[in-house]
Amino acid sequence: MVSADLVRTVVGIIGNVISLLLFFSPVPTFVQIWRKKSVEQFSPAPYLATMINCMVWVLYGLPIVHPNSTLVWTINGTGVAIEMVYLLLFLIYSDKKGRFKVLQILLVEVVSIALLATLVLTLVHTTKKRTAIVGIVAIVFNTMMYASPLSVMKIVITTKSVEYMPFYVSLASFANSVAWSAYAFIKFDPFILAPNGTGALFAVAQLILYAVYYRSTQRQIAARQAKGDVGLSELVVNGSSRKTNSSRNGHGSEG
Repeated sequence: MVSADLVRTVVGIIGNVISLLLFFSPVPTFVQIWRKKSVEQFSPAPYLATMINCMVWVLYGLPIVHPNSTLVWTINGTGVAIEMVYLLLFLIYSDKKGRFKVLQILLVEVVSIALLATLVLTLVHTTKKRTAIVGIVAIVFNTMMYASPLSVMKIVITTKSVEYMPFYVSLASFANSVAWSAYAFIKFDPFILAPNGTGALFAVAQLILYAVYYRSTQRQIAARQAKGDVGLSELVVNGSSRKTNSSRNGHGSEG
C-alpha cells in the first residue's frame, strides 16, 4: 500500500513544477517590456505581492520553523530569485515615480520579513508555535498574491477587454493552487490549504472573465486595425523615429 507521505511528496513535486511554470508565466510580458523599453500600463503589484509571499513561505518551510517542508522552501526560494529579476526590469523601465514606488515597497517587504524572522527565531522556541505564527502571516500574503490581479479584473470589466488580463498567469495560478491544496489536504496543513483554496477561487474568477470578454476584445482589436489605428506609438531612437505596435496579446500580470 502506498503511504500518505509518498503520495504527498509526489503531489508536492508536481506542485513545484506547476509553481515554476507560474513563476515563468509572465515572461512574454517582460519580453514585451524589454523590447519596448517601457512598462506601459503593466502593474508591478502582482510581482511585489508574489515576492513577499515567496519570502514568507521560505521562512515557513525552514526546518527550524516547520520541519519536513523541503518542497515548500526550495520552490519559494526559486520564486524569490525569479521575482527579483522581474522587479529589476520594472525598476529599469519605469519612470522615476514608478521606480521609486517599486523600490520603496520592495525595501519595506525585505525589512518586514527580516524582522519577522528575527523575532520568531529568537523569541519563539518551539517549531509548533513558530509554524503557527509564520503560517498565519503566510496565509495573509498568499491570499494577497492570488488576489493581486483584482485591479486588472476591474479594468477588464470596465473596458470589456482582456488585453491586460494575465491569462497564462491566471491559468497557472489555478493549477498551482489546486496542486498545493491537494498537498496540504493529504497531510492536513491548514496554513497551506486555506490560502491555496482561496487562490483557486480567485483564479476561476479570472478565467471566467477572460472567457466572457475574449470575443469583445478581439472585436475591439479588429476595429482598431480596420481604422488603421493599432495603438501605434512613436519612439525616438538615436534621433530617428520608429513606430511600434502597442496592441496586447493578453499576457500580463503572482504567485
